[in-house]
Amino acid sequence: MADTPEPPSIAEIFGLFFHIGAFSFGGGLSGWVYREVVMKRHWLEEDEFMSGLALSQVLPGANIINLSVYTGQKLRGAAGAAAAFFGLIFVPFFAVIGIASIYGTLRELSFAEAAMDGVAAAAIGMILIVAGRGIRHAWPRPEALVALGVTFVAVGLLHYSLLLVVAVVAPLSVAAAWYRGSRREG
Repeated sequence: MADTPEPPSIAEIFGLFFHIGAFSFGGGLSGWVYREVVMKRHWLEEDEFMSGLALSQVLPGANIINLSVYTGQKLRGAAGAAAAFFGLIFVPFFAVIGIASIYGTLRELSFAEAAMDGVAAAAIGMILIVAGRGIRHAWPRPEALVALGVTFVAVGLLHYSLLLVVAVVAPLSVAAAWYRGSRREG
């Protein structure tokens, strides 16, 4: 029987999320967390991460905060969740206070808009990477692909409420997956 690796320490969890919070700008952070937690450090399996990503997107609040708390909790319980949360928000908290105090000067800089456009493009790229991995992960399960497609069309194209779509699609998707699993076993 293979030994399970020791989970990371509270300090390691704090340090990783501190680094992500300190050096990230804009969106796309779920891609960065995926790369660090699943691919590089192997702290979570891809299935666990994708479950946390899905959960973080349907819960109220900032997705990256929810994902960080989920990740920390999976690794070290409540203390891990707190370490991930505080690590992630520590630098941005003080940065926002500092930037807000000099906002008038910053918005007049000629390169500010171009810089933000570049950051937005990079964030979109990271979001597309995670979306592609989600599709690849769902590919062998038709019920997951149908749920993904219906959610994309309903929310992304038809602009229905995400809460309403999740309230309808999630139970149907879970029932379909359960039915498919029970047919395989029996």
